[in-house]
Amino acid sequence: MIVIAEKINATRSAVREIIEQRDEGRLEDLAQRQVAAGAAYIDVNVGTGNGTRQDEIESMQWAVSRLLDATDKPLCIDSADAAVLEAGLAAMGGRPAMINSTKADVKYLSTVMPLAQRYEAPVVALAMDGQGIPGTVEGRLNACRAIAGACRDYQVPLASVFFDPLVLPVATDAGQGKVTLNTLAAIKAEFPEARTVMGLSNISFGLPGRPMLNAAFLQMAIYAGLDAAIMDPLNADMMQAARTGDALMGKDRHFRKYSRALRRQ
Repeated sequence: MIVIAEKINATRSAVREIIEQRDEGRLEDLAQRQVAAGAAYIDVNVGTGNGTRQDEIESMQWAVSRLLDATDKPLCIDSADAAVLEAGLAAMGGRPAMINSTKADVKYLSTVMPLAQRYEAPVVALAMDGQGIPGTVEGRLNACRAIAGACRDYQVPLASVFFDPLVLPVATDAGQGKVTLNTLAAIKAEFPEARTVMGLSNISFGLPGRPMLNAAFLQMAIYAGLDAAIMDPLNADMMQAARTGDALMGKDRHFRKYSRALRRQ
């Protein structure tokens, strides 16, 4: 399981404060703790909801420059604005990075796919179009097909794509968990060379006992073909759920990672 650490996101009040105050010590500490917990990528979203596009570009450049000093792990540059994505990718100075994200919308594809091609960066591709998130497996799969077509047009290999089947809260529609899992399996069947990713926490929004629901859903998703998760690596239960799921699917030779993690507890 490829763990993409989610904590450096300015929608969180503590991170918004770090970004606005340019507190490099706290930013670097948050990154290093996530790496120590097992993260393979560090997601970086600096959109505070305040200021201008230029403010966000400068915040992304600052955050990337500080994180390059803090860790050798690749960053996942996270923004809905292609200009911010490009600023973050350029600030990487040639070091590996992931793009988060694009969707099956001509505007997004025409601005994000050239960045993926130019920087040779893997890209998170959301199973949605300009109208929103389809409610059915076929609708989401059609969005992935459109993105795959754009990959061909822009010479981005499907091996560089992480399709996200998307998760909607089961509190409002109990069938959405199954739709996501079935979409995940359908993506793996139709695009075997691509990989898959998912942000987990939406599944349990509005319900009690969220960590338990998130862990259970993660293991179901691993069975359905999940390759990566955008998640909190500082949550020991979620990390152990990821290791357990991988081990039970035969992805952990002799249960070595699973056993080492238990010994460290």
